[in-house]
Amino acid sequence: MDMATNAALDHVADLGAFVAASPSSFHAAAEAARRLAAAGFSPLAEPDAWTSAPGAYYAVRDGAVIAWVVPEAAGPTTGFHILGSHTDSPTFKLKPRPSTGRDGWLQAGVEVYGGPLLNSWLDRELLLAGRLVTRDGAEHLVRTAPMLRFPQLAIHLDRGVNDGLVLDKQQHMNPVWGLGTPAQSDVLAVLAASAGVDAAEVGGYDVVLADAQRPAVFGGDGEFFASSRLDNLSSVHASVAALAAHASGGAGRRIAVLAAFDHEEIGSATRSGASGPFLQEVLERISAGLGAGLEERARAYADSVCVSADAGHAVHPNYPDRHDPANRPALNGGPLLKINANQRYATDAVGAALWARVCADAGVPYQEFVSNNALPCGSTIGPLTATRLGIRTVDVGIALLSMHSAREMCGVEDPLRLALAAGAFFRA
Repeated sequence: MDMATNAALDHVADLGAFVAASPSSFHAAAEAARRLAAAGFSPLAEPDAWTSAPGAYYAVRDGAVIAWVVPEAAGPTTGFHILGSHTDSPTFKLKPRPSTGRDGWLQAGVEVYGGPLLNSWLDRELLLAGRLVTRDGAEHLVRTAPMLRFPQLAIHLDRGVNDGLVLDKQQHMNPVWGLGTPAQSDVLAVLAASAGVDAAEVGGYDVVLADAQRPAVFGGDGEFFASSRLDNLSSVHASVAALAAHASGGAGRRIAVLAAFDHEEIGSATRSGASGPFLQEVLERISAGLGAGLEERARAYADSVCVSADAGHAVHPNYPDRHDPANRPALNGGPLLKINANQRYATDAVGAALWARVCADAGVPYQEFVSNNALPCGSTIGPLTATRLGIRTVDVGIALLSMHSAREMCGVEDPLRLALAAGAFFRA
């Protein structure tokens, strides 16, 4: 095994630790903040006055985090190199009055969040994670031990199941978590106990289901990596690693920015999503602290680039016809450059050339992704960021199989290559 592969294995081991620490978007933002603080970044609270002195900083808003490095030579017209990603993933969110059940089973009422592959969540151990807010306004991160499961109906009771499984989101997607009756046991009481708070004091909660299985390397030569939430914690982790290294290795001429948003899987139209004001407000506060007015800020934006990093699709060997016949992304082929004629991805020719330079500087290969014309193309935070800020944006990401499954897979080499390319982008 060569040194590059050893480095890649070390990187995915750290990615696995990051995923394990991040079962919800709130945990992901907290874990990113913890790692940045350990790398010397200073926290800034939104209600406080901010400094724009040279240095490394971060701010957290709910399940989103933005961090930046101000170089020594920064001034009113200094541009930004922004690496955007998102902290959320398709899952199930706990409903109000979540303690349900019948026939001696305790169940949890959950609502589908985003577009999960429903069948992939069957017959696996799940935990609850997110935040509880007590009546005094204090927020408490919470995660339980493995406690839930969506049990599939046995084949003896559904002889035609292998000819087509149909899952009703309301009827069939109610996980079991114990035995008894809802009058006797309350799932919120279990959550409150896990967080060390009085259940009677819980005034609100944002809690989701997460896969309890640990990430793992597998394959004949150990070439694959399996984990929950690779879409899109693979990009969040790469950006945190790259920005931490950038801060310790000497800043470039632009202000390097990490922007990890929440709620991408449900449209981004929230206060902590990419369509919200968080990034714009942070950039404006940084520029204002450097003495920028409207004219100088416009010049800074014109000298800025955003790389939107989100996972994409590798060619599936059992469904080769679902992919473009000429552009065939492979696992361990390098990060993707994502292109769409209808601007579902924000990449244009100028951005594509920049990504080619960045990957060459980082010494990593890259590969183009474009959708099959017969299938609709997904989208990312890229077009949203470009529209809101007017900053040139490029869409990239690592290639996956089983996207939106409870457990996705990638090549072991690609997460490190994305982080190396992100570092080269921050330096550019």
